[in-house]
Amino acid sequence: MKKRLKELAEWVNGEVVGEGEVEISGVAAIEEAKVGEITFIANKKYLPKLSETKASAVIVSKEVAPSNKPLLRVANPYLAFVKILTLFFQKTDQPKGIDPNAWISPTAQLGRELTIYPYAYIGDRCRIGDHVILHPGVYVGEDSSIGEESILYPNVSIYSGTMIGKRAILHSGVVVGADGFGYVKDGMKNVKIPQVGGVIIEDDVEIGANTTIDRATLGKTIIRRGVKIDNLVQIAHNVVIGEDSIIVAQVGIAGSTKIGKNVTLAGQVGVADHIEIGDNVMVGAQSGVGQDLPANQGYNGSPVLPYRESLRAITVFQKLPDMKKTLIEMEKRLKKIEETLSAKGKEK
Repeated sequence: MKKRLKELAEWVNGEVVGEGEVEISGVAAIEEAKVGEITFIANKKYLPKLSETKASAVIVSKEVAPSNKPLLRVANPYLAFVKILTLFFQKTDQPKGIDPNAWISPTAQLGRELTIYPYAYIGDRCRIGDHVILHPGVYVGEDSSIGEESILYPNVSIYSGTMIGKRAILHSGVVVGADGFGYVKDGMKNVKIPQVGGVIIEDDVEIGANTTIDRATLGKTIIRRGVKIDNLVQIAHNVVIGEDSIIVAQVGIAGSTKIGKNVTLAGQVGVADHIEIGDNVMVGAQSGVGQDLPANQGYNGSPVLPYRESLRAITVFQKLPDMKKTLIEMEKRLKKIEETLSAKGKEK
């Protein structure tokens, strides 16, 4: 594929500074770019590389001054780079049909132009939308549905009664709809609570490799539209995650927690059960969330605190050894003063 720079400018709603007819045939990082490729600068500290790169054009922010190299100026260089990267590397795979080694229930409803690889399994009464791709080893339990243009990579397991929306991407090893972790004590014995609910994954959700999403005890575990979940995440029964939230690797979310829209949980955040997290909240890596978090704020630490308070707490924590030493010295001095006063009192 080749595109003129002015065509790329139209694609990303940008402005060309310099030669707009230059042809672009690829995308690369600024140090690796060659003639015919476009690169980007999103951070000002890399501006000196503008004169060094061999790229034929550079995506920059609107305030960057003209140079001897054609520029594509935009409001958000990184976003424009992603859009151009997608344009050059978008997949054009044609549907491959249904392999005879796949097992499909005669009661399943299948859409048009499917790609179903060997050893995929589709259970009774399942509904598979148009243009769905199921890779080898995918298991789709009975009464489940998968929306159009969704992709399930190898060895994804979809338990019965799961609903997956359109354009979902589930990476290898994802398990959706396993039993929630629920037990009640009968003396010393653990009695399993039947997990009879389901899971709903809405449109445009992406779920990373080896992530697990448990079915609800009653009702539904729900992953709302546009949520992006990283690898190795555990989402427990009856959790609801709001639209466009980002859940980073190794996050654990306990049962019945409600997470708002556009929330970011950074790596290894742990969230206790029955917590409510408001819209637009950001929680820093390795934080422990044990209470509700109001909307539109950043939080950090374990136990979690508002971001600025957590910074002050960290500063104090670093000083604790010196503070302890000072406190011990003060206790010794105070003890000496008390002994002196006591001795003087006896003299009288």
